[in-house]
Amino acid sequence: MRDFIIAYELRSRSISPMRLRVVVALVLISLHPLAWANPPSAVRHSQSLHAAGLIATPEPDWAQWRGPRRDGISDETGLLQQWPEGGPKLIWTIDELGKGWSSPIIVGETLYITGDVGEDLVIYAFGLDGTPRWKTTNGRYWRTPYPGARACVAHSEGKLYHMNAHGRVACLEAATGKEIWAVNILERFEGKNIRWALSECLLVDGPRVIVTPGGKKALMAALDKRTGDTVWTAEPLAEDTSHCSPILFRAAGRRQIANCSAGHGFGVDADTGELLWTVPVKNKYGTNIATPLYDSGRVFFMTPYDSLGQQYELAADGRNVNAEPTWKSFIDSVTGCAVLVDGTLLAAGYEKQKWWFGIDWETGRTKYELKDFTTGAALYADGRLYVMDLHGAVGLLEPTAEGLKVRGRFQLVEKRVQDAFAHPVVFAGRLYLRYHDTLYCYDVRQR
Repeated sequence: MRDFIIAYELRSRSISPMRLRVVVALVLISLHPLAWANPPSAVRHSQSLHAAGLIATPEPDWAQWRGPRRDGISDETGLLQQWPEGGPKLIWTIDELGKGWSSPIIVGETLYITGDVGEDLVIYAFGLDGTPRWKTTNGRYWRTPYPGARACVAHSEGKLYHMNAHGRVACLEAATGKEIWAVNILERFEGKNIRWALSECLLVDGPRVIVTPGGKKALMAALDKRTGDTVWTAEPLAEDTSHCSPILFRAAGRRQIANCSAGHGFGVDADTGELLWTVPVKNKYGTNIATPLYDSGRVFFMTPYDSLGQQYELAADGRNVNAEPTWKSFIDSVTGCAVLVDGTLLAAGYEKQKWWFGIDWETGRTKYELKDFTTGAALYADGRLYVMDLHGAVGLLEPTAEGLKVRGRFQLVEKRVQDAFAHPVVFAGRLYLRYHDTLYCYDVRQR
């Protein structure tokens, strides 16, 4: 490259502008063949083929459900290790968001969140000081049962992607909220809505948006994120979809997407849509909600009442991928999901044991438990677990070899509630908590 630059400097006075552009292009192609064949997003997509484990979004900040890897783990540092009495300092609140359990995403200087207001599903954009920037709608609200907005939005290359409770998937300009395209996946793939409505937080994989209609024409599908056109479909399982949101990872020599239908956990090839494996994940309501967890060649599903918590090892068998059971646990979180920290799975039980547990990822052995908070959602950041339980109690917990140690707590919702389902978000030294109409922003930076 150095020799080329010297030669260019010696000849630049005599070469024509057109010929110069051709020479530069040829050099760039020789150095980076992918740059000729693929746009920047496709280059990132190709690079991810070689990364083991969870595949992170190339987007900055907190651009999707459960963070960069969809695992509930934040890369934040410099955070308070213990909260003062009454909790961290409240910076601001946003009110009148409408009913809903969606968490915010944050990209640059803008926060995006949804809520059901009147008869509309509303998508909001706010500055990081809580001031409104724009709002728009994505179809109708969800009336009952459990009225309220479900899914978070996802951000990719200046666009937002969101699915409402009725299966309407919309692509919007992130800067203005202007709708670019929309499609109803239940209509396109001949699916039907489910007991507590569609809740999938969309996954953007390179040039594609992943949806799980569970219809007669597709278990899962990839849409072109520019147009909404169908790119590939995964063969149907003759059962409905569920409320779960997918994860993206590399295992057994394949880029895979794992999610749940009404009765199965499954994995598909992220590039072709080929259905690779299925495992039973059943309960009496046909409702799987918790996002799967993946690490070190193993995937973990949990659901209450029947299947409970089950880990599987994914192994290549020629062109096939097998999912072999490794261990089973009583853990059965519903809306709360799980996080994996230093070989310990942290989650809360639901049906019978409505408190928090640490479970060994290798063996399924229960290492410890904590009864200070009931079942709920959690996020991990800077050595601490941020918990919000079903009753609106918020805790800062330290995972140790001996167990979970409480390093702070406060009550977000003073009245007695049973539906504080929204997941915490920690980004740029701030903790975001949502309970229906209100979003709370706290300062959790070390002083």
